[in-house]
Amino acid sequence: MNNNYLLNVVGPTAIGKTSLAIKLSKKFNTEIISADSRQFYKEMRIGTAVPSVEELQTAKHHFIQHISIEDSYNVGDFETEAIQKLEEIFQNNSFAIMVGGSGLYTKSILHGLDYFPEVPSEIRQNLNLKLEEGLVPLQEQLQILDPDYYKIADIENPQRVIRALEVSIATGKPYSSYLNGPKKQRNFIPISIGLSADREIIYERINRRVDLMMDEGLLQEAESLFSKRLLNALNTVGYKELFTFLEGRDSLETAISEIKKNTRRFAKRQLTWFRKDPTIQWFDFQTPPEEIQQFIETKITDYEN
Repeated sequence: MNNNYLLNVVGPTAIGKTSLAIKLSKKFNTEIISADSRQFYKEMRIGTAVPSVEELQTAKHHFIQHISIEDSYNVGDFETEAIQKLEEIFQNNSFAIMVGGSGLYTKSILHGLDYFPEVPSEIRQNLNLKLEEGLVPLQEQLQILDPDYYKIADIENPQRVIRALEVSIATGKPYSSYLNGPKKQRNFIPISIGLSADREIIYERINRRVDLMMDEGLLQEAESLFSKRLLNALNTVGYKELFTFLEGRDSLETAISEIKKNTRRFAKRQLTWFRKDPTIQWFDFQTPPEEIQQFIETKITDYEN
């Protein structure tokens, strides 16, 4: 058989996915698709932990800082563009790498997006008006209307919360009931690798990363974006907490503490999402890359025999 393989590296933030993806790209002499929706934006480098210049030179990456925070871009756009890029890669290589912690974005590539009925614009407009009063009431409404999705959703992301609410309200059915529909056909076989560690280790790595971001100039980056803080792209962990400080509503110490806390919560939701996928083979984050490569090669042998 002559199969194409997409090596999919997932896991919580700060666990070492980028490093592993680069090692695998060198081993299989191929390119990397980034499925980290926070790293798409040109203006957001430090706070999204974009791969370093050296890392980007070591392996060819796609969908890293390729759009502006002012651009309209969603998971459907990403699915279309990333599938097209994968087709280009597979013309010359049987392997491609995908890496990222944005579960919905990786799902869009592996299985395609689920079908959702159209929603009257008035519902979305009403929800956006409610958002002006704060995100918490919308989060509470989502927990009532769709408790299953609430458990796995990025509830700090207003776009995700409003999307789930508008579908639930318009149809009278939970948003989650529309998930996991018929899978689209893909021209590749996915092999998914998850990196993880004990919770204490993950949290420690997150805390260290936030401190490093501050040392690298995250506050200055947030200051440069402060005038555009109401854009959806900037309503994300690492920026919104510093905007609160810059508005004089919190101390810098409190803002940094909130970044760490919210990032830890985000990592927990990432693991909840990915743990539901039985096809992911999990490895400790310190597992030698050679061992993971051996697992991949064994899976390929199984597929081709």
